[in-house]
Amino acid sequence: MARVLITGSSDGLGQLAAQSLVEQGHQVVLHARNERRGMEALSAVPQAQAVVTGDLTSIAQTRGVAEQVNAQGLFDAVIHNAGIGYREPRRIATEDGLPHVFAVNTLAPYILTALIKRPKRLVFLSSGLHQNGDASLDDLAWEHRPWNGQQAYSDTKFHDVLLAFAFARRWPRVLSNALEPGWVPTKMGGKEAPDDLDEGYRTQVWLAVSEDKAAKVTGEYFFHMRLRKPHPATRDPKLQDKLLEACKRFSGVDMPVS
Repeated sequence: MARVLITGSSDGLGQLAAQSLVEQGHQVVLHARNERRGMEALSAVPQAQAVVTGDLTSIAQTRGVAEQVNAQGLFDAVIHNAGIGYREPRRIATEDGLPHVFAVNTLAPYILTALIKRPKRLVFLSSGLHQNGDASLDDLAWEHRPWNGQQAYSDTKFHDVLLAFAFARRWPRVLSNALEPGWVPTKMGGKEAPDDLDEGYRTQVWLAVSEDKAAKVTGEYFFHMRLRKPHPATRDPKLQDKLLEACKRFSGVDMPVS
């Protein structure tokens, strides 16, 4: 039996992953952005062990989520599932002055990974759109570029792969991987999404708890439980470190050493 934290698990793929894990007999802690959503999450997955709450657009609240998680004890796996999609029509600033999508998709998983007691496995949800991400890592906060919602989303999904590979390299005892769930019909993906919803959550569950040899790897990128080639630049240690330094600068949170 494994203990698993899933961010953004009040609906969508996170909720489906949670339901699958508890059905397999694992202990799951859910996450929602506020208490109301937390109660809804527990109602949907009543076998879950607990729920932690906090709005990941806020650096302070994200720190609070990490504190709540640590109070629950050690986890075998953390699934960074929470995310904001590509449909934002303008740069929406958080209370910290950062783009909404960057705060949730990039900075929050960095902060949580840095502050939560180290698990055995880390799973980062990316997207096939990461292939269109800006590998320069310039203007991460979109202060100088004209806003483009799809590009902002693609950039953050590129960042998620960089983070997965960075932690895999820095923490060799942790299995850290990224995946793309496909374009599936969730609230984010929309009703027109053509991919299989069931296939969308199975890979994150598999990477979090499976004892299959194929799942017990690190620094890899998956689609439907099969290896897939990520953007070549995500393999660049210098680029990984550049993103880590930027996240540290934006958040004020240091990444623990190996």
